[in-house]
Amino acid sequence: MSSLVIDLILCGVAYVVLIYFVATLTKARINRNRNNNDDDGDGGVEDFTPPKIDLPPGIIWPTDDIGKPTKTSPLEA
Repeated sequence: MSSLVIDLILCGVAYVVLIYFVATLTKARINRNRNNNDDDGDGGVEDFTPPKIDLPPGIIWPTDDIGKPTKTSPLEA
C-alpha cells in the first residue's frame, strides 16, 4: 500500500476516536446540567414588565388610546 492510503486510514481512525470522545464528554455535561434544577437564571432581578418604547411624536400604541372622539369636518354640499 502506498503511504497516502495508510495516512488516510490513520486520519480516519483518529477522526472517529476524536468524535467519540467529544460526543462522550458533551453527553455527560448535558446530562449533568439537565438534572440540576437549582438554577434560577442568570442571577439578576427578574423584571417581567415590557420595555417602554420611545415612539415618534403623534404615534401612540392602540392600548394607550384614551378614546377621544375625533372631530370631523362637515361635508360641503
